[in-house]
Amino acid sequence: MRTAEIARKTAETDIQLQLNLDGAGKSEIATGCGFLDHMLTLFARHGRFDLTVKCQGDTWVDDHHTVEDVGICLGDAFAQALGNMAGITRYGSALLPMDEALILSAVDLSGRGMLCCELALPTEKVGTFDTELCEEFLLAFTRRCQCTLHIRQLSGKNSHHIIEGAFKALARSLRQAVAVDPALGGEIPSTKGVL
Repeated sequence: MRTAEIARKTAETDIQLQLNLDGAGKSEIATGCGFLDHMLTLFARHGRFDLTVKCQGDTWVDDHHTVEDVGICLGDAFAQALGNMAGITRYGSALLPMDEALILSAVDLSGRGMLCCELALPTEKVGTFDTELCEEFLLAFTRRCQCTLHIRQLSGKNSHHIIEGAFKALARSLRQAVAVDPALGGEIPSTKGVL
């Protein structure tokens, strides 16, 4: 079973996270940041990942530490659940419309952390959420998951729609990438023999 449990406690956040890559999209999310909770709930549903996240963070400062540290923990969980990545598809992509927004996500579970993010968010806030934290989350996730991720906005005028499209597209591209490919027979999907 491809699962992970992560516990991370710092002076800024206290996080417990459980992930099942072969789940049904069930989630229980309580980060103290309502917009992040919404994004992680739809991330779990669209990726068909079972995900539980509980975070107590210093949100009286702002949401930055919570958002970044949850990204770190989610990346750690994917890395742990994938292990040596034997037999996985490795690559995944999604082109996802969210009303007027159109988002491309392409991921390579390469063993190398790299984010190429092109989101033109027209507002600084969605509710109380600082929209610049979307990229902070993605950066923390890719570094710890050790994946290459391209997220590109092809159209969009509404910050909520753009960010939601990005999380849904990421989930669907990861769903493809983590899938077990029976044709590989358990081989590492790399000519190097290791990822």
